[in-house]
Amino acid sequence: MHYLNSSAIHAVSYNASTGTLAIQFTSSGQWYDYFNVPEGIYQSLLAASSKGRYFNDYIRDQYAA
Repeated sequence: MHYLNSSAIHAVSYNASTGTLAIQFTSSGQWYDYFNVPEGIYQSLLAASSKGRYFNDYIRDQYAA
């Protein structure tokens, strides 16, 4: 698990064997799972200067939750 310095996303976890990306949002504290996410997307999320913007542009509405 990685805790992020982000106003939108508190923490993320990635299971490489299943391609499941789990994201805990800061506002609700709830975890959401996104399926069949390539590891590169996860790594790019960690490296993004704006985690929330990256999530909105490349994960939300792109992968089944």
